[in-house]
Amino acid sequence: MDQVQQDGKRSGAADSVVPLLELKGLDKRFGATHALKSVDLIFEAGEIHAIVGENGAGKSTLIKLLTGVHVRSGGEVYWEGKPVALATPHEAIGYGINAVHQEVVLCPHLTVAANLFLGDEKVRLGLLQHREMVREAQKILDEIGFKIAAGAILSSLTIGQQQLVATARATTRGTRFLIFDEPTAYLTRQETAQLFALIGRLKAKGVTIVYISHRLEEVFQLTDRVSILRDGQWVSTQRTAETNEEKLITGMIARSIEQIHYKETIPFGAEILRTERLSGKGFEDVSVRVRAGEVIGLYGLVGAGRSEFVQSVFGRFPKTGGQIFWKGQPVEIRREKDAISIGIALVPESRRDQGLCLNLGVGLNINLPIYKRLTKGFVIDPRAEAAAADRQIRDVQIKTASRDAPASSLSGGNQQKIVVGKWLNHGAQLFIFDEPTVGVDVGTKVEIYKLFATLLKNGAGIILISSYLPEVYDLADTLHVFRRGRLIASHDSAHTKEKALHEAILTEALGV
Repeated sequence: MDQVQQDGKRSGAADSVVPLLELKGLDKRFGATHALKSVDLIFEAGEIHAIVGENGAGKSTLIKLLTGVHVRSGGEVYWEGKPVALATPHEAIGYGINAVHQEVVLCPHLTVAANLFLGDEKVRLGLLQHREMVREAQKILDEIGFKIAAGAILSSLTIGQQQLVATARATTRGTRFLIFDEPTAYLTRQETAQLFALIGRLKAKGVTIVYISHRLEEVFQLTDRVSILRDGQWVSTQRTAETNEEKLITGMIARSIEQIHYKETIPFGAEILRTERLSGKGFEDVSVRVRAGEVIGLYGLVGAGRSEFVQSVFGRFPKTGGQIFWKGQPVEIRREKDAISIGIALVPESRRDQGLCLNLGVGLNINLPIYKRLTKGFVIDPRAEAAAADRQIRDVQIKTASRDAPASSLSGGNQQKIVVGKWLNHGAQLFIFDEPTVGVDVGTKVEIYKLFATLLKNGAGIILISSYLPEVYDLADTLHVFRRGRLIASHDSAHTKEKALHEAILTEALGV
């Protein structure tokens, strides 16, 4: 082991101080797959420790081992210097180990209060004391700074608000060791600020935070130390202040990336789509156009109208006014089938809920839009089906054991590639990407951006929705800023740094 890396594991911690949690040779196998390979890590009490790595690096497996979801194949785990099994979630919770997962795993049909007290409900004389639970839950939410109504049904909240509820629940369970897995993926800037403030308070109370994120700027903003995993192996641990983004990326993917937001200069072609004063639920009077070879970016907070606008263009929600033009001709898009038939594809924000059939195989998901094309009479041609799936698995570089592997078995980044590959197979001309890089690593982001370039060079146009300002700022040829359902600024790439647009972006980002 490299001496610098070995020293970095404690990174200045006194040798006499017993770490809160220590992993020695932690190992996990799933059949022939070696997911974690003899990982050594030290977590000190009261530190914020980042874990970074590409999708498939072993981060999710590590979380499941620490929270008792999986049982390790080898190695030792020490809690305050004493060996522990962590063989069940109940045991992990007993030590104060909790996790807030990227995908919310709560009960959508229950209230926020009921979810906070799930498994520890307040009962008197056999009757559930829901009002008392709502009062106490609201007090908890107010104290930690989350602006959420405790009596609201969870499913009525945004994905980001549901994530905050999951965080609040984790902090009320005697937590001493809290794992965050991509916690800001669906949060607005205000919600992110609330979360970061809570993390600061937890750290001050001595809670150890493990922070897993592909947003490296958050790693540098929040954390004390950062560890890199690659291909299931520990690479290094360093003080965050003593490293930089380039070094982390090189350690994560074993190669350097000169430009994270990969973009090629592609000449624009003919107009593909134009909207004139389009209005619908959540937006009004939106006029934009997309040309072949062009990326138009839609930026704004969650609920600003961006997603509602594209959902209407895709036929998911009816328009209430205005007109859509396709290649210069007015069209009526009343349902999704209409949009798909003329060549519009939507890669939705929530790939698990809206973009994939998780229980179906990778190949089935990829071929879903084109089965009519693969059918002879009433029978699917198995050779054509296999060839179409394999082509996209190869071209999009989906890491899967086979085309028959269920989509649920793949990492988040590879699941996103399935959704992209599905519409590439369909041959659409306008691609709507709603938060396409949420929860994917820097290497996968570059691959997705290169896919954008391929689409554009083949004559397609792209609408890119992103809450991540650097992404939409760098990639869009034309940038539109939404606020409260309306466009408040629109400029092409040659003028995106003009003062007016910059101020509009900052106004929307701050929500003022």
